Amino acid sequence: MTTTPETVAPDTAGAGTADAGTAVLEATGLGVVHRTRSGPLHAVSGVDLALYPRRTLALVGESGSGKSSIAKALLRLPPPTTGTVTLDGTDLATLSPRALRAVRPRLQMVFQDPLSSLNPRRRVRDLVAEPLDAHPDPARDREEIVTRQLEAVGLPPALFGDRRPHQLSGGQAQRVAIARALAAGPRVLIADEAVSALDVSAQATVLNLLRDLTEERGLAGLFISHDLGVVRAVSDEVAVLQLGRICERGPTEAVLAAPAHPYTAALLAAVPEPGRPLRDTGLLPTDPPSPLAPPSGCRFRTRCPLADSRCATEEPRPREVAPGRTVACHRPLVGAAEA
Repeated sequence: MTTTPETVAPDTAGAGTADAGTAVLEATGLGVVHRTRSGPLHAVSGVDLALYPRRTLALVGESGSGKSSIAKALLRLPPPTTGTVTLDGTDLATLSPRALRAVRPRLQMVFQDPLSSLNPRRRVRDLVAEPLDAHPDPARDREEIVTRQLEAVGLPPALFGDRRPHQLSGGQAQRVAIARALAAGPRVLIADEAVSALDVSAQATVLNLLRDLTEERGLAGLFISHDLGVVRAVSDEVAVLQLGRICERGPTEAVLAAPAHPYTAALLAAVPEPGRPLRDTGLLPTDPPSPLAPPSGCRFRTRCPLADSRCATEEPRPREVAPGRTVACHRPLVGAAEA
């Protein structure tokens, strides 16, 4: 299903005219440390990223790599421990609580489990209107916006408007969640494992929808996933997160075709493909290190088959291995370095 310009609500109509060369949201030196009984847990360390109109950046990594911590830090839920986040050039940390509340509609998230993110007692049309009710504006036509958002996600209001979440399939519920996010008129849309709870056919529907809406409404997208197959379908660029740090970044197709970091190669080797046995990831037979006590130097070195003494003492800095591609590795894979 493909949306049309007529489905754009009045409060989002201007989003598509943004300059594609200017970042909508930027994070610099982002760090998230959680205080635990066992000591500080370094969930995210020194992450830089930028989101642009009509483009989606995928953030990938295994469980515990810090993906969701980054998403919450961007939304200041809670604020990051270190670093800055700017939206349209404004540092969110400088805003008063009232000013921050006013800009929150421009930053919207779609969560992993659609049914748990929807109030089971509310009708679909009222769920979609939640951001409008939280930020009332007499100049907006509430019902018109709700109708257009439901039509945009392929849920005719006459059929779905009065349903409750338990009367929806998983894919339909996730489309309601997307419609609710769109009703706020966002500039940035963050999807945190938004299709992992859906079956394959529902995944395809939601992924196509996210891709179409990002392009047609000029949204800046951040798609968080551990599934590299899904990432290929929805993103323009990919950043690979390993134990709280970005180890590789670049155009999605280029990174997936020839990974430059051993960790990215291991993730790709673990992706199942029909008719082919799983490949050996090449990782050393040891448990992943804990973010409570990350290794010195390269955080991947305890699992990396290429690690040497330099990896234990010197933290690798991002370096360019091809146009638009960077990798934080002392020994990047040769094929990618020559690409």
